[in-house]
Amino acid sequence: MKRLDLYIIRQFLVTLSMTLLGFLCVILIVDLIENLDRFIDNGIPAKITIKYYIYAIPWFLNIGLPMSMLISTVFSVGLLAKRNELTAMKATGISLYRIAIPITTIGLIVSFISFELDNTWVSKGNEVRFNIEREYMKRRSRVKAQKELRNVFLQKNEKTHISIGRYKVETTVGRAITAISLDEGIVTQRMDARGIEWLDSLNTWKVNEFSIREFTPAGEVSQMTMSKGDTLLGLNFTPIDITQQSKTPEEMSFADLSARIEQLKANGVDTTKWEVDRLFKVSFAFTNLIVVLFGLPLVVMKAKGGLSFGAGMGIFVIFIYYAFIKFGMSMGYNGVMSPMTSAWMGNVLFSVGGVLLLVLARK
Repeated sequence: MKRLDLYIIRQFLVTLSMTLLGFLCVILIVDLIENLDRFIDNGIPAKITIKYYIYAIPWFLNIGLPMSMLISTVFSVGLLAKRNELTAMKATGISLYRIAIPITTIGLIVSFISFELDNTWVSKGNEVRFNIEREYMKRRSRVKAQKELRNVFLQKNEKTHISIGRYKVETTVGRAITAISLDEGIVTQRMDARGIEWLDSLNTWKVNEFSIREFTPAGEVSQMTMSKGDTLLGLNFTPIDITQQSKTPEEMSFADLSARIEQLKANGVDTTKWEVDRLFKVSFAFTNLIVVLFGLPLVVMKAKGGLSFGAGMGIFVIFIYYAFIKFGMSMGYNGVMSPMTSAWMGNVLFSVGGVLLLVLARK
């Protein structure tokens, strides 16, 4: 059986490599054609453009993996059936379940590889790409400059932590501000303000309706200052610091997202959207295993034309699966479902569906 496993694995990996390379080339060419006018309009040097697409390769590989896994599964098993090798295997008592073992094992391994790829090269590559778009693509940038930021958390250094509920980039006006000063992990000062506004002429912040509390090492309030009017205060950060800190989840690894969630929770910020994005990083990686579970039975469902039927149905299923994932994430963002349910609902349902198809398929 080891020889048979090696035969199936070799055939699967060859198909996977060719399919993934094909998808990578197609995605690169399509993306370049689609965005070539943006590079030209913004006068971006060729060196920067090449750098942009070098760092885009991990992202393109990651999004192309599930479709490549599906096509590799369909063609690997489909070619076995077309060459009557599948019939010969069944005649010797080898069931479809046994044939599925090496392929599903590869699907599981690729899922872990996809997760690691997303948390290392993809997140770093996206950060570089988005920074290039923010810096060079002033016109029609794919990463549009946000007009309003929500739930911004800044950590200027180990001693200064700032939380801003809402911040308007164009007017440099913020709402619901909290600034905490630490000394060896102990809170020494806390400032809460209703609003702030940056004054370019004075290079400082105008703070409205604020309170400043000084704390003793024991945590007791030693002094408190309150003001309902406008006051000029130096807050140890600038508007540039705020916009630079507003990374998207695509630019952050699982560990970075976890740290950001803990920081936001410590400042009383709702982290539902961040938690959905963090869990989605894990659930999306296991798409590679789920498409294998669907691809295996689709090929053997029809005695004739199983290869073309499996390929067509497989592509249809994966698009429905992606739509289902997006629907779940939308429900999670809006608080209709818990982050865990919204991120994993599609995986669980389609895993059950794939297993049922495998059970009902001709063994």
